[in-house]
Amino acid sequence: MPRASPPFSAGRPVTMAPNGMVTSPHALASEAGVAALRAGGSAVDAAIATSAALSVLYPHMCGVGGDAFWLVFDAAQSRVHYLDGAGTAARTGTIAAFGERGLDEVPLRGPLTATLTTPGAVASWCEAHAAFGRQPLAELLRTATLLAQEGFPVTERVARWIGLTLGQGVLSEAAKDIFVPSGNAPLPGSLLRNADLARTFERIASEGRAGYYEGETARALANFAKHNGGFFDEMDLKAQSASWGEPVASTYRDITLYETPPPTQGVCVLEMLNLLEAFDVGQWTFMGPEHVHHLVQAKQIAYNDRDQLLADPSFTPVPTEQLISKAYADRRRALMDPHRALPWDQVPSFGSLSGDTVYVAAVDAEGNAASLIHSLYGVFGSGEVVPGTGIVLQNRSAYFSLDPHHPNHLQPGKKPLHTLIASMAMRDDKLWSVLGCMGADGQPQIHMQAYVAMVDYGLNVQQAVEMPRWLSGRFAIGEPRDLLNIEGHFAPTTIKKLERYGHKVNCWEDRNELAGHAHGIVIDGQSGVRLRGADPRSDGAAIGY
Repeated sequence: MPRASPPFSAGRPVTMAPNGMVTSPHALASEAGVAALRAGGSAVDAAIATSAALSVLYPHMCGVGGDAFWLVFDAAQSRVHYLDGAGTAARTGTIAAFGERGLDEVPLRGPLTATLTTPGAVASWCEAHAAFGRQPLAELLRTATLLAQEGFPVTERVARWIGLTLGQGVLSEAAKDIFVPSGNAPLPGSLLRNADLARTFERIASEGRAGYYEGETARALANFAKHNGGFFDEMDLKAQSASWGEPVASTYRDITLYETPPPTQGVCVLEMLNLLEAFDVGQWTFMGPEHVHHLVQAKQIAYNDRDQLLADPSFTPVPTEQLISKAYADRRRALMDPHRALPWDQVPSFGSLSGDTVYVAAVDAEGNAASLIHSLYGVFGSGEVVPGTGIVLQNRSAYFSLDPHHPNHLQPGKKPLHTLIASMAMRDDKLWSVLGCMGADGQPQIHMQAYVAMVDYGLNVQQAVEMPRWLSGRFAIGEPRDLLNIEGHFAPTTIKKLERYGHKVNCWEDRNELAGHAHGIVIDGQSGVRLRGADPRSDGAAIGY
């Protein structure tokens, strides 16, 4: 139990509601989800409506050309289900195919990356809806369709990201036609339309899964790949599906925490918390040097395991049970040094923190819940828009290795390692929290920081998602792997002591958007009231009724 009073007050109060609640990184998207709840929809319905709206409102972070993973809590069974909505590599997607093109790695952007894996998000919507939906799919997509048809408001964040990607040459000509129709980045408060995307939504609304993976949309996607020397075709798209499975779970103090399993990095969160459980974390000064230092070391160890072992378990055995076991953490904890940063060559990590994603949490009046993570990976994904569809294609396939000896190497039909994760937690045999965030390699670190803040220090969910954060590791190509990025509001004495421990500290300003968007809902164990947290680093809001 918490033993310290955290010296941090959130700028926003906790939002409370007695029945249903949705939280996401855009207020209009959250409103679409709550409208679904008010109309009698389930938590899954609300998550689909919110995710679809975000596909229009936050086109740089998610879309129907991306992937998604779900945790779904079924209140009647008191059971957490896992849904895998990852795209798979095309039948022609081989290491040899890249060698023939003179490439020794999957490019970060462009049509090769865009078409190497099929988009999985829409299949996950349809699968989740078939199992837990109550409202017609067409109703859930109505808000997204109208926003795309009539125009969606450009926030300051979206305008800034469009300007940055335009300046970096990321956007294809088809993407520019939609997002920079005047040739210049849109101004905040202006409206952008994506009429082609509205028609894509209409086909999904009327035909369901077949309206995307077959017919007119699938032909447009396949033709784009063919005309740009890419990979997937109509057969690959028709074969794309979403599949149910079991989440990974472990305990931390008095909670049971559920995360998405491989090929996602959810195991990292459980391993990090297992490493910390032996320490009396609540005795450390909140946001003090010992607090940060030990959590950073837990991250280093867990990511070392991730980078060596994590892959698509359908192709490569992943020792999941070992990685999340208490006994394994006891052995690995011997690497942790209370006074010195771990040498990066001893516990290496090869990822990048850069990435863009949206997270949606929804709880309905019956206590069912959805924890949904949905992404294009990079800002505007591959940078490619399929003409006539309005679809921004992801660049998740850039995570594949072309080293045939690496467990995450490219193979036809295989899913790449995914940074996407979603979480839920139980306390006293009741659903307690639904929490997630964007941030690529930062996601497990943010999960860990939020759960430690709530469990060990007694923060409420708004404080936990708003509190200053650190992110350990390379944030961009060219930066050192052992960089410790740290937001403002940490005491100067903490930063100095971390540097004395050997950390290479990079100080950010307060609430840097690069530190991710985190959102969550906590359910009061006695009253059942829904308590929300929405990250001020986004345009988000939690709305309930």
